[in-house]
Amino acid sequence: MKRKSGFSLLLVLCLGLLGGLGTAQAGEGVEGTARADKLDACVAPTATMRRSHFELIKHQRDVTVHLGIRKTDNSLAGCVDCHVRKDAQGKQVPVNAPGEFCAGCHEYAGASLDCFTCHATKPTGN
Repeated sequence: MKRKSGFSLLLVLCLGLLGGLGTAQAGEGVEGTARADKLDACVAPTATMRRSHFELIKHQRDVTVHLGIRKTDNSLAGCVDCHVRKDAQGKQVPVNAPGEFCAGCHEYAGASLDCFTCHATKPTGN
């Protein structure tokens, strides 16, 4: 009896693995589906954004919170609108999902990603 149940378990595991081949996993954005994937440049040159984007975001935070100015080129919502990808079903994948734009770079750099404890990880507008 033990041999039969072991074989059944192995069969179920194999079928589960085979069933998942060729499908997008939850949380995986499809390359080329973000607006940013189609652009030649961000709000600043790529090297600047990689090195200093947090300074732009902190400056935007200060402008928004202290001066009440919400519409600028460096809003976090603007970053999300442009960098969020879609999954194989066409649904937006949060930018902080494992392996996605923000999460992937922050993980690589060993930096914390706490913006999204308060801010939306997907566009909230159209």
